[in-house]
This record gives sequence, structure tokens and C-alpha cells, in this order.
Amino acid sequence: MAELTGQPGGFLKGGGEMGALMRAYDWSTTTLGPKERWPQSLVTLVRVMLNSQQPMFIAWGPDRTLVYNDTYAPMLGGRHPSALGRPFFEIWPEVRDAVGALMDRVFTGDPVHMDDLQLTLHRNGYPEETHFAFSYTPVFGDDGAVAGLFCACTETTRQVLAERQAASERQRQRVMLQQMPGFVAVLRDPPHIFEYVNDAYVTIAGQRDYLGRSAREVFPEVEGKGFFELLDRVYKTGEAYTASNQPIRFAGDDADRFITFIYQPIRDAAGAVTGIFVGGYEMTDQVRARAALAESESRYRALFESIDVGFCIIELRFEGDRAVDYRIVEANPAFERQTGANVLGLWVSEFAPDLEHHWFETYGHVALTGEPAHFENKADVFGRWFDVRALRVGDPGEHRVAVLFSDISERKRMEDALRVMNTTLERQVSERTAERNFLATIVERTDVLVMAADLNYTILAINKANADEFERIYGVRPKVGDNMLDLLADQPEHQAQVRAGWGRGLAGEETTFVEDYGDPERTRPYYEIKFRTLRDERGERVGCYQFVADVTERLRGQAELAQAQEALRQSQKMEAVGQLTGGLAHDFNNLLAGISGSLELMQTRMQQGRLTDVDRYMTAAQGAAKRAAALTHRLLAFSRRQTLDPKPTDVTRLATGMHDLIQRTVGPGIPVEVVGATNGWPALVDPPQLENALLNLCINARDAMPDGGTITVETANKWMDERAARQHDLPEGQYLSLCVTDTGTGMPPEVVARAFDPFFTTKPIGEGTGLGLSMIYGFAQQSGGQVRIYSEVGQGTTVCIYLPRHYGEVEDETRDQTIGELPRSEAGETVLIVDDEPTVRMLITDILEDLGYAAIEAGDSATGLKVLQSDVRIDLLVTDVGLPGGMNGRQMADAARVHRPELKVLFITGYAENAILGNGTLPPGMAVLTKPFAMDRMAARIRSMIEGSKEQALRS
Repeated sequence: MAELTGQPGGFLKGGGEMGALMRAYDWSTTTLGPKERWPQSLVTLVRVMLNSQQPMFIAWGPDRTLVYNDTYAPMLGGRHPSALGRPFFEIWPEVRDAVGALMDRVFTGDPVHMDDLQLTLHRNGYPEETHFAFSYTPVFGDDGAVAGLFCACTETTRQVLAERQAASERQRQRVMLQQMPGFVAVLRDPPHIFEYVNDAYVTIAGQRDYLGRSAREVFPEVEGKGFFELLDRVYKTGEAYTASNQPIRFAGDDADRFITFIYQPIRDAAGAVTGIFVGGYEMTDQVRARAALAESESRYRALFESIDVGFCIIELRFEGDRAVDYRIVEANPAFERQTGANVLGLWVSEFAPDLEHHWFETYGHVALTGEPAHFENKADVFGRWFDVRALRVGDPGEHRVAVLFSDISERKRMEDALRVMNTTLERQVSERTAERNFLATIVERTDVLVMAADLNYTILAINKANADEFERIYGVRPKVGDNMLDLLADQPEHQAQVRAGWGRGLAGEETTFVEDYGDPERTRPYYEIKFRTLRDERGERVGCYQFVADVTERLRGQAELAQAQEALRQSQKMEAVGQLTGGLAHDFNNLLAGISGSLELMQTRMQQGRLTDVDRYMTAAQGAAKRAAALTHRLLAFSRRQTLDPKPTDVTRLATGMHDLIQRTVGPGIPVEVVGATNGWPALVDPPQLENALLNLCINARDAMPDGGTITVETANKWMDERAARQHDLPEGQYLSLCVTDTGTGMPPEVVARAFDPFFTTKPIGEGTGLGLSMIYGFAQQSGGQVRIYSEVGQGTTVCIYLPRHYGEVEDETRDQTIGELPRSEAGETVLIVDDEPTVRMLITDILEDLGYAAIEAGDSATGLKVLQSDVRIDLLVTDVGLPGGMNGRQMADAARVHRPELKVLFITGYAENAILGNGTLPPGMAVLTKPFAMDRMAARIRSMIEGSKEQALRS
């Protein structure tokens, strides 16, 4: 070792008792040698150790010589102070097995730390369990090798044993809580985490994941019932809460349970609330028992109050062994009815001083002996006879008797009358026998089939009509005493039918039904069969009666009536179809006459060279064609298959803008008022179709006011809640209503019910097709809305169209809608026309060529798709929807877009099908034009779609 410089022992100054011992110790006797020669690392550690309040020791050198400070000395017990300077395991031989390997690791340079090491030490002359928390740190010498071990340690024996005792106490408490007859839980800190529940708690609340979860997580079904709020209040205030017979319903319960419980705050040593003790008992059975008892008492009290039998409790007064008086202690209402006296609380001597003494004797005997009595006696004071039962009640010393009695005065009078009647009994029997025979004769001679049978299908009675019909149907004649099933033993099918019908009646079912019986190869008559229960004199069911009537002719008449009604309905249907086709034929013939006549005159004038009249004939033909198109649209609207072009529309602005047109249409004699909603919601609707519907409703309103009146057009915002939406057959939400109200004749309910039916009209034949309201109904349905009629005869009619609110902006409708001179095509622009109608292809091709476009024609989808899948330039596809060739126009366009993703498509169609237009919307770059259409409109649409394609290409 290197020699220590400075004053000898100077580094051992201070250090308390251990510093003094170390200064006085002869270190030359140890492997450490004289302290003046200790290495600097050891000197530094000794200084640190002696001036520290933390228990520390140093084990130095190969024999691990022990050096320690004052706070470590108590850990040595009786081995201090002799342990100083001696080898570690010479002082602590009993821990060699426990810590020897740990020290060996440290002397290899590996530090060791342990929070709890249990050792059995003999430091005070006896073995004792000890616990330490320590760190072993290797100390390197001047040569770089591990020269010693430095340990900072704390003895934790007291804490460990205290915690063990506390844990044992907690376990003991939990065992006690587990054995408690009631339910117990322990909750800590909001949100009231479960720390413990006993088996009784689980039995009541069910198997759940309790521990470590909050009360709200464990019991979500009682949220809002106040339990969690009570826990919060107890925790916050520190005041216990107790509840008795509190109703609660857990998940899976079909009825309330009742619990009595306490929420008791748990406090720490400082008095702060740290949790809540929950304890209590389930009181469901007791609560239900009390409720049942109360119900029973109420029921018996009601019985006591309502029975016709008189009841009272009397208290007797004796003189010696002789009863001399009694008073009425308790009585039911029947007491007063039976006796005619209200004497509750009175003594007999007060209200009936002349009552016969035998009443006192009888009741006195019951009170003294306890023997019940049953007798009949007359009470002259009341002028009545009574049937009486008496028995002692309560303590014998109270001398109380319960009395139940019935007024049998009427029976006594009847018995007297019966004695008189007995003198003429023979005459009465004779009369009754004659009456019975008369009734038997009626039953025997009636056309109704009558039979009675016991529960074993044995015939008890049968009239002639029934026996005759039974024999006619089954070929065997029944009689009293026969068993029906035995009679039909060789006819199993009929036996099963009889068993099924009679089985219902014999089971106690009083029923009536119609069924056919007999041979399937012959005419099977239909019978109306009634079964009624047969009971004996005790009221017990012993069989049943059967009453049967032949209803074959009645049913045949009903069938003929149904057939006639069906024929009438078919006739009405054909009449409606005839009305429709007649009206349509009339309108179309007029329109076709205008078109064909104008074309013929145009041809004639052109051949004559007279061109001045051609424009007039052309205008007439175009007007007739447009009216024909409008009529076609009405038919499509009626069939719910018209092609709509919905746009965000200000319905209030539309209605206001039509005011002048409507006024001119209905005439000056009927004022028209338009009332628009303030800030009316827009709707997504086809404006021309809505205008047509509004004009149609106003014309109907005019026709309903032959003597004049007023028409009001009104728009309003409507919120349909669940109830209103259900009444209007609409989804719940916001709607814009457009209503037309007249002050005309109104409609009866039966007309309102059929107003939207196809072909239905109240107008004479030839004046209406019955499509007007049906067209409006179809248009509203296609627009996602509904139509409703509100009418009262003599008060007028209101028809309302309800359209879903559109959440979006409405386009400016003030811009110029006219189409000026159409721009010509740029060089090379090509349009493919696919239509199976050559005339349509010709017209579109001529228009395109006039405007400078190149046109390619195809007559079916297969040819068109072949062109689209080639490398030919195609700027726009114009195609009909319905095409031959295996696929429709939409399918062809979708297939073409696989090869040409940016292909623009214009569909031309007479009506839109869901299979083609999907949910009513088309992908970007696709549009629809409805046939018939103006050629200039077709040209403008083609140009706008091609220009739109170019703008999109520039932006990308």
C-alpha cells in the first residue's frame, strides 16, 4: 500500500464513537495495516462514512475486513464494538450463504442493489428475522483492481413486520367481511374504484369485473338513478348516508329489487376521507312479502266490506257466569243491511232492550267454553230470521265472540210457501212435465241439428234432424248411447274430422265455425256448427251440445255475390281505361291532324312555289308537336317514369313569377293571391315540371268554383317531426310546402281517398283523363316529396306539395335564357351518334354537319362500342338509352369510359330508368336530354359539353 501523507490519523477526526474507536484501534494487527499506509480510496470512503447519518460499512481486502459508522453499530447488536477490524463473515457467519455470492459479484466489479433482503441474524444471542435494503458498490484500488466493498444500508425489519401485520389485519378483516350476512364493498377515491367485494355483494349484483374498476364502469345500468351522486356527496361531505328499501334494477333483472344500505366514509389517520364502505342487505323478499301482506289485507278487507254475510265482533258482560249484555265492537256494512240498525259501539241494552235472552245464553256459552255454535233463530225485535255462526276470538278473558249471520227471512217465507205448494205438487209436476215435453217436441221437429255427447263421445241426446243427416252423410244411423267414434270406425277420414270438431267442444271451447262434411265424390254440404258446454247440477263440465245448420245455399249465394262484385270491379276498370284511352285518342288525333295537315300544306305550297305560307304552317306543326310532347310528359309523370332535370329552385320566387300566367289562365273573375314564405327554403326540383303541376292545380281549383271564388297560392317552411312525418308518409326532416287553396265546393272523404288514383275523375267522359292529380302525385314522389289533400264539402279544398329542403345555393335565374347564333365547330371535332331510329340519327347528323362537326353514326350498342374502343377521335358521345345490341346506352358509355376515361356523354331518352340512371344522378361528364327536343337546344347542349371538356383539359 502507498504510504498516506499528512498527519497520522488526521482523516479519522470526528466521526463520533466509531471515529474514536478507529483512532484507538491497532490496525497493524489487521490486513489493512497501519492507518498511515491506507490507500487514498479507503481514506476517502472512511471520511464519507464517518460523517454520514446513513448506516454504512466497508469490507476491505481479501478477508473483507469490516469498518462501519455509528448508525451501523445498532444493526450489530451484541457484536459491537468487537466487530471492528474483523473479517466480515467472522462477524456474520450466519449470512455467508445469503450474501457471500453477492459480495463475490461485487469484488468482480459488479455493483449489487436490493430493496429487501431477509436474513436470520444471531446478533443478540438468539435467531431473529431481519430485513435490509442496501447497495453494494465495488471500490477500486490504486492499481485499478477491486480492493473493497462499500455498503449503504437501511434496516427495514420494523417496516416489513408492520406491513405484514397490517396485511394480516386486512386479511382478517376481509375474512370477517366475507362472513358478514349482508353485502359489503370497499371503494377508494373518486371515481370510486372497487377495492373489495364479498360473496354476498356478487350474489346480489351478479358476476362482474369489479376490482380496479369504477362504480360507473361496473354498473352502467343504474346511471341517472342517483347512486353515483350519493357516493360523490358522501366522499365530499364526509357524512354517512343510509337508505331503506331502495328500489334498484340490475342488468338482466325483469323487476326492481329492494336494498337497505349505508355509505360510510373511510378516513385516514389525519381524518381525511379516502374511500367509502358500502354495506347492506337485500330486502326484496321482505318488501314483496309486506306488499303481498298489504294486498292480502286490502283484499280481505274489501271482502269483509263487500260480502253480503253480516259480520260483527261482540264483547259480553257477565254477572257471575251469566251473560247479561253485549256490545258491538266491530261490524261490516252488511251488518247494518242485515239488521237494519247502525249500532257500532252500543250495548244491546241501549238499542234492543227487549232482545230475547237466548241470544245472551248462546253467546255467553261460546265466550266461556270456546265451543263454536251454529243455529237459526228469530229476533223479534228486528222482525227477522237469522242463520248464525259464532266462535270465540282473542284472549278468553276479553269475552269476545265473532258472529257471522245471514238474513234468512226470505228463505223462511219461501219454506212456508213451499209447504203450501206441496199440497199442489202433483199438479205442478204435471204442468212442468207438459212444458218439458213441449220443449222436447220443438227440439225434435226443428230443422236445426241438435246433439249432446259426454266427454267420451257417447251420444246423450240427439234429435231426428241430426240423426237423419248423420245417416245421410255417413250411412249409419246414430242413437242415444252410441259412441260416435265407434260408429265411424270403418271410415277413418270422417272419424278424424268428427274427432277434431267435437274435440274442441268437449275440451270446453265454446266456438262456432263452418265446415263441409260428407263423401268427397258427392256434393259436400257446408254446415255452421256451434258447440256449447254441458254441465251437471254442480256446474262441472260433463260434455257439450252441438247445434248445426246447413248453410250450403247461403255460402253459394255469398260466392255468387263475390263473383258479381269482381265482375263489377273489372267493368269499372275497363270503363276507366276506356275513359283514359278515349281522352288520349281525342287529344292525340287533334295534335296529329295539326301536324300532318301542316306538313301536307307545306309540301303543297313548296311545289306551287308559294313559300309565303310555309312559315305559318311550320309554326303550327311545331306547336302541335310541342303539345304532343307535353301530353307525353303527363303520361310519363302518371307512370312515375318521366325524366326530371332537378335544380336548386326558389319555389317562392317561382310561384310569384307565375302569378300573371295563372291569373290569365283562370280568368279575371277569380282573384289569385300568392303568399310567399319569408326566407323560404329552396328545393331540388325540376322547375318546368313544378310550374306545370302548379298551373294544373290552379285550373282544378277554378273548375271547383263554378260560381266564382278565390285561389290562394302559398309557400311555407315545414318541420316534420316523427309524428307529422308519419302522418304525411315522409321521412322526418325539413320541407318546403307549396299549397293551392280554393273556396269552392270541396270534396267528400270518398272522393279525397281516390283523388290520386289513375283514371279517376269526377268530370264527364271526354272532359278529363283522370291523369292530372296522378301526374302531380308521380312528380312529387319522383322529387322525394309527397302530396296531400285537405277538403271539406262546401268549405273548399287545399292541395299541398311537400318537397325536401335543399341545402345549397340557388342559381341566378335572371340571366338571358335565349340561345343566340350557335358557334361553329373547330377543325376535327367529332361526335359519335348512337340511336336505333334512323330519322333521329339523320336530324342530329344534319345539325352537326351544319355547324362544322364531323359525325359518325351507329345503329346499335355493339357497333357504337367498337368505334369507341378504336383510336378514332371522339369529342362527344350522343346516345339513346334504349338500344339493341346486348347493352343499353348507359352500359355502353360505362364500357367506353374504361378505354376513354374523360369521354363526354349526352343521353337522349323518352324516359329515365333506374337501371340506367341509378339513384337519379349521373357521374361528371354525363348529361340527359329528353325526347322530343328542339334542335337548337340539342346543338347548344353539344357545344357546351365539348367546350366544358376543353376547359377541364386546360385546368388539368
